[in-house]
Amino acid sequence: MQKLRCQVCVKPARTPLGFIFLAGPDDYKHDASSIITGQPPVCGRHVRAAASLCPHLDGRPMTFLARSAPLYGVHGTLYGYGQDGVQVVATPDHPLPYGHPNLPTFLASQLVRRLNSFRLVDLDELLQELARAA
Repeated sequence: MQKLRCQVCVKPARTPLGFIFLAGPDDYKHDASSIITGQPPVCGRHVRAAASLCPHLDGRPMTFLARSAPLYGVHGTLYGYGQDGVQVVATPDHPLPYGHPNLPTFLASQLVRRLNSFRLVDLDELLQELARAA
């Protein structure tokens, strides 16, 4: 995720069209202007395999084609001091953005990126565009 490598083959995921991110069919609203994702991108060579093999994607993923995907923050667990010493304070269901005041006591488990400049595309349409760009 840090180096934007394909989640299948671990080679650079950038395509001539940008970065491809997949999400479940109901993970985001279709009119969202910003997407926060903990899923690494996928390269053009493995987008169909990832879409068909991942049970969460249900064979009909939301396919985001992003020009950029800057790091946003991290998922993880917040720790603090309590009666018994250091203990879990919270496990937020949303990521903490970089710069958040709780980061010094936060144990990160997953990097998260923000997609701002993206378009939602049909998987078959994307594959056709990738073939034309090759």
